[in-house]
Amino acid sequence: MSFWDEQFGRAGFKYGTAPNAFLVTQEPHFPRGARVLVPGDGEGRNGAWLAGQGHRVTSLDQSAVGLAKARALAAERGVALGTLQADLSTWAPEPGTWDAVVLTYVHLPPDIRAAAHRHLARGLAPGGLLVLEAFHPRQRTRGTFGPKDAAMLYTLEMLRADLTDPAAGPLVEAVAWEGEVLLDEGPGHAGPGDVVRWVGTRAG
Repeated sequence: MSFWDEQFGRAGFKYGTAPNAFLVTQEPHFPRGARVLVPGDGEGRNGAWLAGQGHRVTSLDQSAVGLAKARALAAERGVALGTLQADLSTWAPEPGTWDAVVLTYVHLPPDIRAAAHRHLARGLAPGGLLVLEAFHPRQRTRGTFGPKDAAMLYTLEMLRADLTDPAAGPLVEAVAWEGEVLLDEGPGHAGPGDVVRWVGTRAG
């Protein structure tokens, strides 16, 4: 059993069932009935909520256990949620197919991070948004939650470098922020955290 299958196989929801707070502030910028891809959605808290806002959502994760809980959460709420089991080291969306891509605490190892971020950005249709929140390297000093490997933590400079893609053109930066937030996301993220928030829009 994989690490995430084990984590998501426990009782309850590791990161709760409420959506990420930053995502909630950005969703009003999505077009009505947007096609939304949510990589690393785990147990489906963000995907199910977005589906409840009327969007056409696909939650992607490498954990079959997490996706089963995501489908159950969506069924409980009476919303339609597509799911896809895939690994971002090998999977990429068709270019130009999504109105929004939502990355919430999707911490990728450095050998695949930049390529995966660029592939996901290429999946955006003209006018599409990439919304990202992740832990900043300062989070490590707290000794609480988030990746323990500094190489899997993100700065604005790192994200800007990843998403400067000559093959597809740059995303237009709309939000770029680093700082402390108070997280209330189930037992997995509860308390102060140092995060980076970034939103970019596909030109056109």
